[in-house]
Amino acid sequence: MSLSILTVHAHPDDESSKGPGTINLYASQGVRTTLVCCTGGEEGDILNPAMERPEVKEDLASVRRSELDLAASIIGYDEVVMLGYRDSGMPDSEANKNPDAFANADFDSAVGKLVEVIRRVRPQVVMTYPEVQNRYPHPDHLQVTAISIPAFERAGDATWYPGAGDPFEPSKLYAPIWSKQRLLLTHQAFLDRGLESPYDEKWLSGRDRDDRINAMIPVNNAVRRKALLAHATQVDPESPFWFGLPEDVQDAIHPFEEYMLLRSRIPTDDLEEDLFAGLRKTPEVTD
Repeated sequence: MSLSILTVHAHPDDESSKGPGTINLYASQGVRTTLVCCTGGEEGDILNPAMERPEVKEDLASVRRSELDLAASIIGYDEVVMLGYRDSGMPDSEANKNPDAFANADFDSAVGKLVEVIRRVRPQVVMTYPEVQNRYPHPDHLQVTAISIPAFERAGDATWYPGAGDPFEPSKLYAPIWSKQRLLLTHQAFLDRGLESPYDEKWLSGRDRDDRINAMIPVNNAVRRKALLAHATQVDPESPFWFGLPEDVQDAIHPFEEYMLLRSRIPTDDLEEDLFAGLRKTPEVTD
């Protein structure tokens, strides 16, 4: 059985902050890796002063697509699929009203588009966002989860979207989360070096969801750093949040990516080290 994983993200750069090391690991193992990016990120702010240039602002969608392609190649994605919607902007912004915005997409049509991709690339594992997103309730992030769960549930049912390809039933649906442990370790690393930590009380007082972690994947943290830097408009290379520590220190802190399991059609352990646990073919034992 050929292994395949599909990730669903809202904007260019989300793929670099959520699970890039995991995808890089599986790509190195020959797993088919597919990224679905739901919007072009047209409403993203330019956060890197060096990219505050007229030609960038005038063609931001094209620039962000080029950045996405570069980041995806660094991570190891085999394919990038653009779902074709417009960035909905931050909550309560004027962009929310745009009829082409992802948040305003016809629900059934958006689910059908994702089902068509699932049926074509046949992933045993699908990655989306958590069902509860209180810390960052971006309309596009909420919509990613809203379409991913029914797409996961309907892709194997021939009565749904009969023109979208042969039915295929994924086995597991995960959401990446940042553990409180990672946050505290990173915060302490700043303090240990006499540096001001970017993790203020808002971060430190956040709810501990570590008891909801179902999978911890050992990864190379350098992949995240390199992929984020590919998004030159969205990521300031001087940002203390991402790059405030020496590279070797940052990369060595908590070299895992963590996930909560949202749905599974197969038995799972309480804490797994492989999103494909239970899905890999076991070699036959012969006498």
